[in-house]
Amino acid sequence: MELVVETTASSSSSLNKPHDGGSSSNNNTAASSNKATSSHGGNNLLRRWDMLTRFHAGYFRISLALSGQALLWRTLISDSAAASSSSSGHGPLLPLLPSVAFLLLWSLALLALLALAALYAARCLLRFPAVRAEFRHHVAMNYLFAPWISGLLLLQSAPFLFLRPSAPPYHLLWWAFSLPILALDVKVYGQWFTRGRKFLSMVANPASHITVIGNLVTARAAARMGWHEGAVAIFAVGAAHYLVLFVTLYQRFLGSDSLPAMLRPVFFLFFAAPSMASLAWDAISASFDTCCKMLFFLSLFLFASLVRRRLFLFLFYLILCIVIFA
Repeated sequence: MELVVETTASSSSSLNKPHDGGSSSNNNTAASSNKATSSHGGNNLLRRWDMLTRFHAGYFRISLALSGQALLWRTLISDSAAASSSSSGHGPLLPLLPSVAFLLLWSLALLALLALAALYAARCLLRFPAVRAEFRHHVAMNYLFAPWISGLLLLQSAPFLFLRPSAPPYHLLWWAFSLPILALDVKVYGQWFTRGRKFLSMVANPASHITVIGNLVTARAAARMGWHEGAVAIFAVGAAHYLVLFVTLYQRFLGSDSLPAMLRPVFFLFFAAPSMASLAWDAISASFDTCCKMLFFLSLFLFASLVRRRLFLFLFYLILCIVIFA
């Protein structure tokens, strides 16, 4: 009897041990899966935070480029329509460009600006120390002008009637986009005068042209509204600082060449500033006079200096300019 009982007990215990081991292994598996799920969620959260850390104001050059293309397209459409209406017996130099393509380009530029603005707003809320460091950097500081310049370019090329220059929404949006540019002007130009480590000869770089372009775009938008004196005042500020900046960069003082390799394409801003100045003065004087032509040919010369190794590309743009302005 004792032998039978002991054998039964041992057999039952031996049968129960695998069951207990299986339940413990299942618990371990569930715990490990929970840990993996939580770690995966944490990794996703960290990736989102890292994306906000890597995102910076330099990405607004995407919306800046698209907005500039939209304004160019709108100008070509307007000039082609004017040429076709005023031509006597012969057609315009440029065919009428499809308005649908312009609407798509303008909408794409607007969506890009809104998306980048939403990301940067989230960065301001969640990564404010990085934004403050960017605000104090001599190169990154210039790109803070880019979203407001993009807004002004989109405003000037808007295809809607309620955003025409004489409409009140146009005036409100002009103030909304221009006041941050003027505030940044006081900050940047003031530190060029007063702060020793922020003198222009120490911090000047090709990206500094964005500050001048912001003034010129603001002046052009004001001139289209009929605010002649305000446009002249803003144009004078931009032109004065452009002359100083151009001479500083041309002489290459110590510190003016401190630009990362990935930002080398901003050297093309050398001819963007006089080109925008030509458009701004055209809007102020209501005619493409001698001053506008001087600024245009200056930008063309600077463009030729930058693409001297790409002669074919330069000749292509030269022929295109001759066809447009002939």
